[in-house]
Amino acid sequence: MTDGSAVDTRPTKIMFVAEATAHGGREGYVTSQDGQLDLKVAMPPQLGGDGNGTNPEQLFAAGDSSCFHNALILVGNREGYDLTGSTVSAKVGIGPNTQRGYGLAVALSVSLPVLDSDLATKLVDAAHEVCPYSNATRGNIDVTILLG
Repeated sequence: MTDGSAVDTRPTKIMFVAEATAHGGREGYVTSQDGQLDLKVAMPPQLGGDGNGTNPEQLFAAGDSSCFHNALILVGNREGYDLTGSTVSAKVGIGPNTQRGYGLAVALSVSLPVLDSDLATKLVDAAHEVCPYSNATRGNIDVTILLG
């Protein structure tokens, strides 16, 4: 929007609700209500832990990359392109912020080997508008998207 107003990206209808529970914070485990997720959580060595488990940043990277890839496939299909062979990888970084807390940064690496760079950029930009993770993080987390 040109007037500086934020675009409202909240859902108008909830179609699915995921539920997960953390037990023990970053040194415990997480489970999902349906039993599909049951993972040990551990601090990575870079943050002083033993790294003997997953961590919230890996889970966020998995969710963001799969969601963004699905949005990319959706917009590709809408435009008549088969994106078989495409991939999206996510790196999620964590570090201290200026408010005495912590913040995240995301880098998405998108591979669209069958498309030229202009078309790939167009589809990535469209996916960034569709993806719920992109909509949730916009303005809150630095997100870099790399085409490779």
